[in-house]
Amino acid sequence: MQNWFYVDDVAEHECHLQQPSSSSTSSLETNSSVRTTKWHFLVVVHQPLQPNEKLAITGDCTSLGNWQLEKCLVMNKDKDDGTTYWSATVENIPRDREVPYRYLICAIDPINDEKIVRTWETHFNPRVIPVLDDRLESNDVYGEIAGVEKIDRGWLTSETVIQLKFFNSPFKWKQRMKNRLVYVKVTPMSIKINCNDTAVAQQTALSPLEDSLSNDTRENGGTENQSLAFAEVVNFNYEESNIKPQSQFGIQCGPSDIVMFHITVKDPENTAYLIDLYTYSSKSDLGEPPYHLGYHYILPNALKRSEGVLDLPITCASKHRPMGMMQVGYLIIKPFAFKFDMKKTYERYWNKKWTGLDVGHRGSGTSFKAKDTVIRENTIGSLKKAAAHGADMVEFDVQLSKDLVPVIYHDFHVYVSLKSKKEIDINDFLELPMRELTLEQLKTFKVYHVVEGRTREPRNFENDDMNEHQPFPQLADVLDALDPHVGFNIEIKWSQELVDGTIEAENPIDRNLYIDCILDVVLHKAGQRRIVFSCFDADVCSMLRFKQNIYPVMFLTLGETERYVKYRDPRCNTLELAVCNARAFELLGIVAHTEDLLKDPSKINLATNRGLIIFCWGDDNNSKDTIKMLKSMGLHAIIYDKMDVLTPKENRESVFLIQARDKQSEFFQLQCLELAGKNWYEDRRPLHDDENRCLELEKDCDKNALSTSTSILSLVK
Repeated sequence: MQNWFYVDDVAEHECHLQQPSSSSTSSLETNSSVRTTKWHFLVVVHQPLQPNEKLAITGDCTSLGNWQLEKCLVMNKDKDDGTTYWSATVENIPRDREVPYRYLICAIDPINDEKIVRTWETHFNPRVIPVLDDRLESNDVYGEIAGVEKIDRGWLTSETVIQLKFFNSPFKWKQRMKNRLVYVKVTPMSIKINCNDTAVAQQTALSPLEDSLSNDTRENGGTENQSLAFAEVVNFNYEESNIKPQSQFGIQCGPSDIVMFHITVKDPENTAYLIDLYTYSSKSDLGEPPYHLGYHYILPNALKRSEGVLDLPITCASKHRPMGMMQVGYLIIKPFAFKFDMKKTYERYWNKKWTGLDVGHRGSGTSFKAKDTVIRENTIGSLKKAAAHGADMVEFDVQLSKDLVPVIYHDFHVYVSLKSKKEIDINDFLELPMRELTLEQLKTFKVYHVVEGRTREPRNFENDDMNEHQPFPQLADVLDALDPHVGFNIEIKWSQELVDGTIEAENPIDRNLYIDCILDVVLHKAGQRRIVFSCFDADVCSMLRFKQNIYPVMFLTLGETERYVKYRDPRCNTLELAVCNARAFELLGIVAHTEDLLKDPSKINLATNRGLIIFCWGDDNNSKDTIKMLKSMGLHAIIYDKMDVLTPKENRESVFLIQARDKQSEFFQLQCLELAGKNWYEDRRPLHDDENRCLELEKDCDKNALSTSTSILSLVK
């Protein structure tokens, strides 16, 4: 797997050429001729750390772990007196080259010493120890470089995330509790039977902060029963929708509250979750603790699948009798079996120059809404046609076949005919879920779109007999077939329950397995292509975000619409809640429904004011005037049909291709100047006559896997 984005500037190109790879760093540093030194790192950490959280450092040399989590260097807290200074003195720091590095906050499992990333610095360009600097130390502030703070949550390595959902006060009481505001707290508890040595059991437990434990929690087992876990929570409020540690008596969960608990555990098979419910008396004084209403233990065997909804009895805290019910949704996010490093991340990276991008909807557009469409949607041919007419990105839909192969297709159902007749009888069609057919069956059966099946009118499209125009292309083949400068907006298809109780389609495949199959193909086939994931399902977006640390994720929203039935999950149904969800789980941004934006253009600011990127989708986009207006409103990308007809571009090339060509042209001019024995500042003119030197440089670039779409000679001319 290669880096995702092409580098943004010449300096970054130089870094790729001059810096040795991580695999070769160790051998280079063992060479006695390489000059090294001792370096002292001193860091100020402003945010409070939870127990078992420690500051660590990683970077581009052996002493700093070569960007690998398991080899990162844990730093020392200078004093255990509440100060925020951390330090480390590191031997064998190379002095003949720049050494990039980053800080991270990690938690260490006391049982096996495994590290997990709690947060880490995610600046596009990391910190750097300069070449042959007279200084021998760095004085830094965690998360801040040149006055810019960028700190993100880590990705899953060996831990699991359990999310519990309390939407709109999901409580039903036997007694008169309807007007009481309930506060909820969730505490992970270890149910593993340890050895007889109680002291050992206590030492191997990771406890939350002592003042976050209520008396009731202590009475229900104390800290020795705490699992290795971090329990955090978010209430979807536009002004503040960040995941944070729980307060001592939990968080309010009223009729209009969207509350989610985000619990990180190392041993999910042996972790239970204690739900405590509190309420305050209307006559209580300020500062008086709340009344403990009730509780419930969720045992791990209740979480049978990756997702579900639990109907749980509430036990009275004083009389220990049933007093009501609550409905709690859950999601389990498991780590993806891929080794990620900390050299680069693009999860929340977006170049300021990328505005008003043109994105081809399903390639060259939807095929079955109008009869004048000449090319089949979601095919390699359709994607290539959009790219040939200047699409900066192409949007397409991915779902799995029955044998777990990611294929490109939009609808959840297909019609199948096993008869080879020229005229189709009404009884020849059978409607099936697409996921019930294997890849071979999708390729060999006579498969029709749902519109063709319901109308009994098969459509003929341009070049239908060619392989690139066949439906159900594999994701792997699409990644290989298109020019690498064309960006991909990959929409993950996952059926949901609608607000009227109907389900779009059954999901026979486990959600974690489903996402892992798609990620596996992308991570091994994408190379340096720009890829943005998106989905209407908020939980799929969370899984994509925490299973990897490379590609950005955007939340697709319906918003306020009269054209589509809304989903049961409220997070997709308003732009405000979509923004809260994107902020809470650190997504790149949202993909808004243009119908919603045209009704109230000020909603764009709801996203941009929170630092989010915003795309838009919808039938309203299929108009030159609307596209022009949306670009003037500051949309980062517009997804629309018929790129060949509607694009406003005069130069029909991807902005990424133009940017890469311009940057590489300047870079190779500088390199040719250096090869000719000149400094870049002495002569910025291209060396048109030094063909042999350019060819030698091109060979060097091939060795360093520097991506070029054209020859170096064409770039410098």
